[in-house]
Formats: sequence, C-alpha cells, structure tokens
Amino acid sequence: MTGPFTEPVQVRLLQHADGEASKQLGREAFGSSGDAPPLAETWPAAGDHTLGAFADGELIGKIVSRGYGTHFAGVEVPTWGVAGVTVRAESRGRGALTALFAESFAAARERGALISTLFPTAPGIYRRFGYEIVGGYVQREIPTADLAAIRAPQGIRLRRATAADAGAIRRVHDQWAREQHGPLTRIQQGVTETDQELLDEQDAITLAIDAAGDVVGYAAWDRGPGYDSSATIAVEELIALTPDAARALWSAIGSFRSVTGHVRVTAGPDDVHRLVLPSGTWREVRRTDYMLAVLDICGAWQARRIAPGITAELTFRITDHPLADQNGDHRLGVADGRVICERFDLGLGSGSGSGSPREISARGLAVLYAGTQSCANVRLAGLLSGGDPAHDAVWDLLGGGRQFHVHDYF
Repeated sequence: MTGPFTEPVQVRLLQHADGEASKQLGREAFGSSGDAPPLAETWPAAGDHTLGAFADGELIGKIVSRGYGTHFAGVEVPTWGVAGVTVRAESRGRGALTALFAESFAAARERGALISTLFPTAPGIYRRFGYEIVGGYVQREIPTADLAAIRAPQGIRLRRATAADAGAIRRVHDQWAREQHGPLTRIQQGVTETDQELLDEQDAITLAIDAAGDVVGYAAWDRGPGYDSSATIAVEELIALTPDAARALWSAIGSFRSVTGHVRVTAGPDDVHRLVLPSGTWREVRRTDYMLAVLDICGAWQARRIAPGITAELTFRITDHPLADQNGDHRLGVADGRVICERFDLGLGSGSGSGSPREISARGLAVLYAGTQSCANVRLAGLLSGGDPAHDAVWDLLGGGRQFHVHDYF
C-alpha cells in the first residue's frame, strides 16, 4: 500500500497542460476502446468546470461539473450536473474525493445552483455527499414487428428535419418538459449549440406536423448496422404533444420492421408511450441510476411552484447535510401556490404535535424533493423520522404528482 501523502491534497481548476494526465485518469476509471483522439486545443470544453485534486505534485483525482436547469412542473431549477468523477486507484480513501466535492459544491452555489445531479457507478460513494437515487436513464427494447399494429392517423404529416427546424424541435421539447419532473434543459450553461449541431447528434430527426402546419412531435433516431432480425434501430427520443403525433411517429419507426428486429427507446417504466404502444413487450436492456442532492434547501423549495389550494406550515430538521450551513431547523410555509422557507429554532422535544421534530436526512430530502418516493417509503428507508405523520400527505403533494423523466446522459 502506498504511504500517506507528504503534502495535503490541493484542489484547483484544470488547465490545458493537465489534459493528458486527466485523460489517463479517465481511461483508468472508465476504460477505453481503440486509440483515444488527440487532446482538443479547447480542452477543458466550454461550460465545463473541471477540478483536479493534486498530491505531491501529481494529479490523483478529478471531477467535471456543468450547469443546467431541471424542469419541475413549469419551473427550471438551477442544477449542477456532476460527471467524470475519478480518483487514482492508489490514492483512494484518503480524502481526495471529499476535497473535490467540497470545491465543486462551493462553485455550484457561487453560480446559483440549487440542486445537483449525477449518474453514479456506485451509489454508495455519493450518499455521504447527500445524493440519493431518484430515477434512471433507461433504455428499453420493443420488437419492431409489434409496431405494425399502430395505424398512421389522418391529419399528421411526417418529414425529415433540417437545420431550419431546430427552433421548432427545441420548442416541442420545452413544451413537453415544462409539464414533467426531471428533464434537463438542453443547452448547457456557457455553451452555444448551433442548429446543425442539434441535428448532427443522431442519424435523423423525423417531424410530426399537424393540419395547421405546426410541429407537434419529433423522433430522433439512429439506424444502426445490419438489416435482419438481429438489427436494432435506436430511438434516442420520441416526444409528441398530441396522441396522433405519437401514433404517426411510432408507425414510421415500425416501417423498419423488415430490416430491424427491435427498437431501442429511452423511456422510464411509467413513460406515457406505454399508453400508445400496442405491445406488452417492454424489456429493459440498460439502466444507469440518476442521483440528486439538494444544495440550497430553502432556495430549492422556494423555486418550486405548488398547486394552488394547498396551505400548510411544515417544520423539519436536517443534521447530516454535507454543507454545514444547511444543517439545522427549517420551516416551510405553503400558500397561494408559493413556498416560503426559512431557518428557525424548533427547540428540543418540539414538533408538530408528535413530541419529536421531523428529522429528514439529506438523502431523504433529495427523494422527497424529486417526488419519486412517498414519505411512508422514506420512513421505511430510515431517512425520515418523527414529526406529525398527518403532515406526510402534504409533503407528498409538495414533491410528487408527476412522473420523473431522465432523457439526457451527461
């Protein structure tokens, strides 16, 4: 075993001169196939906040973060997306990861991020930083032949998208995303995406256009290799604003049934496409968990809109948040579709008539905020205790009510 570091771990932003060492860390952590492309002159990429941990003058770990927004029922909550986390094998367990996350969280809050999300390789590593699983990037397979039962409806015209349609594609996505929980904004902070770049992300985008000439849906797909039953066509995304648009797009994908055996689509278990597709065959072939952490408790709740008609005052205590200034007692006031959050002192032994305060772990708060588990389940997981159980239903209303969608992998 390698001995202790002779100097404390130092964390700083990586520069172009650190690029090759950073690439080597990435290869060790995530593997590589074939020859790696040369380091880009613009590395680190625009919009990336790339931190490195150094010990004894050597790069031993890194973390890449990017700014997005997460849609929650009509509101874009500023989000710090974390990726590319790795620590050199010989240096693990010595505080490098803690130092990296401390600096990354500080940068996130300076930029106004209220929550953070990531795709973990091992969820347990990230739970000590307040993250918990709230969903997943899921790909499922459907036999292409099953789509033959979907009849193309009248009144919807299909055509191939061009760069001139990029604005319409973004509008369809945003209109859909505003009604959901979880989808990311497509444009990363600090990055400008051209219309042609949007189209170049896959083989083709097929548009669904209604009788008024409006784009009301699209399917982004990659044909893939082969032309027999072993071939698969990948539908990276299919979003429709009307039932007829969904049926028209799925019918077009089904027209590949003579040359592909399966369709692979990115969709969660409760995706609305289950209500359109005729087949019960909906096989999960890949899943990557998605974790969320609340970085600014009051800011994150106050950013949300709540259905009018809910009026409540809820109190809770957090004691294990990785950001020390977030620990303590909080009060949520809910009225007129708004949430007001403030810090205050619950007092020992007080609580909403229960004899003990409602204590929520940072991980439990993440799940309640995403609305992907009920208070009852969060209690069963040991992430919530105390408080008035009668208020659990109000907490469920604050966070839930919609499916949680993960369509993008960063």
